[in-house]
Amino acid sequence: MDISVLTQTFLAVFVLADPLGNAPIVVLLTKGMEPEQKNRVVDRATLVATAILLGFAFVGQPILTYLHISIGSLKVAGGLLLLLVALEMLQGEIGSYEVDKERDVAITPLALPLLAGPGALTTVTLLMADEPTAHLSIITGIVLSMLVTWIIVRQSTRIEKWLGETGAIIAAKLLGFILAALAVEIGSEGIRELFLS
Repeated sequence: MDISVLTQTFLAVFVLADPLGNAPIVVLLTKGMEPEQKNRVVDRATLVATAILLGFAFVGQPILTYLHISIGSLKVAGGLLLLLVALEMLQGEIGSYEVDKERDVAITPLALPLLAGPGALTTVTLLMADEPTAHLSIITGIVLSMLVTWIIVRQSTRIEKWLGETGAIIAAKLLGFILAALAVEIGSEGIRELFLS
């Protein structure tokens, strides 16, 4: 077990899942539900998101190989994608989702794209490619991150009341800043691989 890789995976997936920033959206999407029904929605969304992340961690690389996409290119694209998400978080432009009573909000938009968005999928693919001997650490990091995310999202109403509007904005800005730094790091690694190796 590589603790460094586990920690890196945990932090990256946790920041991208952004449970604190998504708490108000969870409250909106589950408005009018009984507490037990709301908990079932959150449980299902977290399980689906975890399964998607784990699945993509294993099949992402073979898909890239089949399409002849290099890891360097994926890092640059992933870095740009993460940077766009981070800028949206920093500017407060993460869009709200319209509530549709006829569909299962656990799958969309809670599991996809909120908890397991394209940034998280790209990140787990890159980690699996970069650390071929540390797959167990990456899997553990994903599962632990989603477990903590599940605990936080389950408390979304309480967290929203506790943070208040200002606290939620501060949390989103802080997570956005960390995500921007991570995006620059991933993108710069890709540029070095493409042009300097």
